[in-house]
Amino acid sequence: MNYNILGIHPGHNSSAALLSNGELIYYLEEERLSRMKRDGNPFRVMVDICSKYKVDELVIGGTNSSKEWNTLPWNNENPYVALVRKYNPNIKITQLNHEHHLLHASCAFYNSGFNKAAILVIDGAGSYREYKEIPVNNSFEIESIYKFEFKKDIKCVYKNHSINGGDRLSWKNFYFFNDNVGITKAYEAVTDYLGWHPIEAGKTMGLAPYGKFNKNIPPMFEKGGGKRNIFIPDYPSGAFIDDITNPIFQKNPNKKSFHNNQNNLLEIDADLAWHIQNDTQEEVAKLIEKATNLTGLNKICIVGGYGLNCVTNYFIKKKFPNIEIYHEPISHDGGTAIGAAKFIYHQRKNNFKKRKQTSIYLGPKYSTEVIDNSIKSYNNIFNIHDIKPNNVAKLISENNIVTIFQGRSEAGPRALGNRSILYNPTDPNGKDFVNKVKKREWFRPFAGTVLLEKANEWFDMAGLEESPFMMYAMDVWPDKQNQLQAITHIDGTCRIQTVTEEQNPHYYKLIQEFEKITGVPILFNTSFNLAGDPLVETIEDALETMIKSEMKYMYVPELNYLLEK
Repeated sequence: MNYNILGIHPGHNSSAALLSNGELIYYLEEERLSRMKRDGNPFRVMVDICSKYKVDELVIGGTNSSKEWNTLPWNNENPYVALVRKYNPNIKITQLNHEHHLLHASCAFYNSGFNKAAILVIDGAGSYREYKEIPVNNSFEIESIYKFEFKKDIKCVYKNHSINGGDRLSWKNFYFFNDNVGITKAYEAVTDYLGWHPIEAGKTMGLAPYGKFNKNIPPMFEKGGGKRNIFIPDYPSGAFIDDITNPIFQKNPNKKSFHNNQNNLLEIDADLAWHIQNDTQEEVAKLIEKATNLTGLNKICIVGGYGLNCVTNYFIKKKFPNIEIYHEPISHDGGTAIGAAKFIYHQRKNNFKKRKQTSIYLGPKYSTEVIDNSIKSYNNIFNIHDIKPNNVAKLISENNIVTIFQGRSEAGPRALGNRSILYNPTDPNGKDFVNKVKKREWFRPFAGTVLLEKANEWFDMAGLEESPFMMYAMDVWPDKQNQLQAITHIDGTCRIQTVTEEQNPHYYKLIQEFEKITGVPILFNTSFNLAGDPLVETIEDALETMIKSEMKYMYVPELNYLLEK
């Protein structure tokens, strides 16, 4: 009999994951259904799961905020418990919101396929913790190192906490309460300073190559510089640049003016983005060395919000060629729903087996009949053409944007060919054109999907056998950069996804056909959404996004349809 565990994360990027006898069979973030970016409280996803599956146990994650303990009238129930109980009266409840970093770590380790590993969690603010043994009895997790071994105990060997005020303290030799706001919060503070939501750190990462070393910017993490004389923490919400202590960072009232106009980019802003990227990746390297020294292991999993920094991921792959590193593709807080379910399953059961997560196409299943009926209900807006992959490839080669909608949606923030916008990577004006259509900032780079067997010909894979989850911004070989101008960033890199026929047959075939026409086994790939919107989830989301944009074509390979607006 199946034992189904529903894990949830209630905070920003809220999500739910369903584990059936240890196998991850469903994962979705609330924003994909509610259409509100970073939406909290995954009620719609929970309803979708509970209406389709029997649930035996609910595991609630979070960050131990007092608000997470709020109850409903009459029964005084937690709202998540109340919802699931109405579908499953005998539901077992487990609360794990006091172990946020452990849930991140569990997600990464049990997805990695490793037998044993050091898990490095680099997070903005984990669970609010209380320790009676120390003078300061509350703090937030910011960096942790765990030692996991399959079917054995889990050990925390290092934990870095931070508080909004107070002195440096140490406890039990490996827990540190310090005056450092943490790697992720420092990055978020710079992102906020540059005019974005702190969580939109990927934009700062994209801007960083436009800057350079600036001797007037103090080091952000070295002793005597940086730390809280640059950043003001505001846990758990974020951190801010201390522009009073550091007048070089005086706030520009028109800070956002450079977002859509390159001429308004100030040197100090570009240089600050460069510094936070450079300094944080060096700090991550130090943590990797600490992890190997404390655990004696040469296999490491990296997870937590900072784990999505694909520039740093590539940097440490090259810096540590003798360490096997797994970068969790669902590194952000949404992934803790998976970690919650997997942690409890491995605590409860003795007959579990090791599973490497080889696919993250984990969204809801939609029948071709439902998709077909929805498409035909829009027949006054779209013409429907029966089409073959070679015809779609030809359209793309002629510099037409073609969106693709197929199968189950991708878990995590990267579009991997099921909910993607596709374009010609050889078009010199491609980046500017697609950024304009998506209403994104001018400097933001795009990804490429390459046939796995051709990847080494075009990119320096740094010893990687594959990159199926688009977790690395790799160097494009210099002699290939001119052929890939639309997806090669200013620093000569490209975030890439490798694909095989087994992983995604329709997408693989399309890229093959594009190669026959152009000689390039790569497609320009970006997420199927407009700026500020979540990735499309349903066919209706896709059609509505087409209607309100300049995009004209959508490919639905399971029906052999090309929709033309």
